[in-house]
Amino acid sequence: MGVDGKPIPYWLYKLHGLGQKFECEICRNKIYKGRRAFERHFKEPQHQDGMRCLGIPNTKNFNEITSIKEAKELWKRIQERQGVNKWKPEVEEEYEDGDGNVYNKKTYSDLKRQGLI
Repeated sequence: MGVDGKPIPYWLYKLHGLGQKFECEICRNKIYKGRRAFERHFKEPQHQDGMRCLGIPNTKNFNEITSIKEAKELWKRIQERQGVNKWKPEVEEEYEDGDGNVYNKKTYSDLKRQGLI
């Protein structure tokens, strides 16, 4: 059926892919007819609420992910990858001596312990 309630031609039905059904486990196993409706549902409140319940942000990384298991695995991999890029104070923290020289934390503490600064 079309928007106006009248039947749509078969060729238009096939063109829009309304014969295809996509199921989203995150949306409580809701079934979407057609590719367009499926792609649009990732921005809808029901999908966003499902992602929020899983404790996962609803970003573009999770488009096309409909399984709860896949979503959790992808979120775990993203968090691990971000863990590599986290700030490491022992390496990246900088200290400045009285002369204006800048050192990382380890070098600064070593020089201070030796009495050179």
